[in-house]
Amino acid sequence: MERVVQFTGPLAVELAEYEPDPLPPGHLRVRTRYSGISAGTELTAYRGTNPYLTRVWDPDRHLFTDGAAGVTYPMVGWGYSEVGTVVESTADSGPAVGDEVWGIWGHRSEAVLPAGRLAGHTLPPGLDPLAASFARVGAVALGAVLSADVHLGELVAVFGQGVIGLLATRLATLSGATVVAVDGIAPRRDRALAYGATEAHDPVATDVSARLRELSAGRGADVAIELSGSYRALHEAIRSVAVAGRVVAGGFYQGEGVGLRLGEEFHHNRVQLVCSQIGGVPPALAGRWDQDRLNHTFLGLVASGAVDATDLVTHVVPAKDAASAYELLDQRPADALQVVLDFGGTA
Repeated sequence: MERVVQFTGPLAVELAEYEPDPLPPGHLRVRTRYSGISAGTELTAYRGTNPYLTRVWDPDRHLFTDGAAGVTYPMVGWGYSEVGTVVESTADSGPAVGDEVWGIWGHRSEAVLPAGRLAGHTLPPGLDPLAASFARVGAVALGAVLSADVHLGELVAVFGQGVIGLLATRLATLSGATVVAVDGIAPRRDRALAYGATEAHDPVATDVSARLRELSAGRGADVAIELSGSYRALHEAIRSVAVAGRVVAGGFYQGEGVGLRLGEEFHHNRVQLVCSQIGGVPPALAGRWDQDRLNHTFLGLVASGAVDATDLVTHVVPAKDAASAYELLDQRPADALQVVLDFGGTA
């Protein structure tokens, strides 16, 4: 039987069993080894705050509209950071039986996928399969840094030092920026310093915008990247940048913008606010970059040793204990960074 993680309601998780899918021509059957949990997107489904639960997305008009919910419980197979082994194939090309591959197929013990979807997704030699589970979250961080348009010698503030924020801190540092990290959780600030930040501050204890001006002859940060999904953090990011500075909003913000006051620094300093989201790349880069390049570029940095992704894994949890994994991320975020579900799949 195939085992699939599903949300049956707010704060309710189960590992359900389904009959395995048949294998059509040109497809692969992949047995999952690791599946990383996204503590941003997936917690909106776990908590019941995801906008798809109350509104409908119109893909033609690119608008959310009132009406019946676009998604209902049970929500099956969430997850977008998978690694597994090809165990069966009916394809003439693509990964072969026994190859380890990475991709997106959700929190499930196995998946049947078109071979073309995994073309070029074989793990490079020497890459830890656990590190390969970061392909997608790494792409999110890389997309945010590309959206920031960071230049050598600039001052960059990164708000939120969860997994994606820490990766953005490292990538911005590799891009030649001086990075100041901001997070309310002390262990995350310590990790940010290890990932290249020159300073790391608690936004409650420190006037971050004032400190950034001290570091920049009164200007403020050239760029701020906000990855916590907090409106108050987004407001502080706006306060922190220079006149005509750029703020990249990369968090998944929920509900109304409590704490976000656009009539203050945003208005008076003519701040540029840019959204970064994994569904696309910055328009100026669209001719050269796409989602697949983001994935491959990030994994290349991991394979070369420029980014240590596995250092961010704090918990590897058996898939049967998925409910406890989500409870940990929801109730005790200071105790965890990247949580990975272990489905035990091997060739």
